[in-house]
Amino acid sequence: MRSALRRAARGIRWYVRELTDESAHDRYVAHVRNDDPGAPVPSRREFERARADRQEEDPRQGFRCC
Repeated sequence: MRSALRRAARGIRWYVRELTDESAHDRYVAHVRNDDPGAPVPSRREFERARADRQEEDPRQGFRCC
């Protein structure tokens, strides 16, 4: 019973992270490590700041309501 609840909780957590794009930094880190293991990887804060800047420069990148 507990294993089924844990599995369901993991599935819900994965779904929410993908839906909110919270896992984007994790995917980016995996991509960088795969291409060049010695390359510097930006922190989550640096990554999110750069992503927000890109979205503000090109409105087609991020759908903004305001």
